[in-house]
Amino acid sequence: MELEGANIWYWIILAFVGIIAAVLGYFFGKSDAPSIPDLSEQFSILEIENAKLKSDLDTCKKRLSATKPPKISEEPSISNATKHYPVFAAEEAKLAFGAKVKEDDLKIVEGIGPKIEGLFHSFNIKTWKELSETSADKCQEVLDSGGKRYRIHDPASWPMQAKMAHEGHWKQLADWQEKHRAGKF
Repeated sequence: MELEGANIWYWIILAFVGIIAAVLGYFFGKSDAPSIPDLSEQFSILEIENAKLKSDLDTCKKRLSATKPPKISEEPSISNATKHYPVFAAEEAKLAFGAKVKEDDLKIVEGIGPKIEGLFHSFNIKTWKELSETSADKCQEVLDSGGKRYRIHDPASWPMQAKMAHEGHWKQLADWQEKHRAGKF
């Protein structure tokens, strides 16, 4: 009889432990907060799209100002053609990049190498200023002219980078490129 009573307690304790484990498992599973998704990749994509839109907006503004005659009552304004940019400061560029930079060298733009620079030269885009005034779509057209192997590049930020180089914003350009090195975010 005593053996039968011990056997019942064994099953009661086992059931009790099982119920406690189930309840604790339920609460631990429920309290596990969902993990925060990594949005850095989406942020980087949006940043590149923003650079492309800024470049396209600048191009549109230039086209609009070229076709719009000035109003008689307006004061003459400084156009982009007469706007003064600093003379190319090779030493400043060298300090920012840690290497010698040649004026209007398109290869300073992250993503442009010697062959892509050659493609731009064949489209008569040879200076930072000319590249900065080129839309991202036109840059893609230049890449497409080189064949399949050049289509993988994303030129959305190239006009923006060229504008920074043209205007002499070397530190800003170097910082941006370090952040977006080779398209790896």
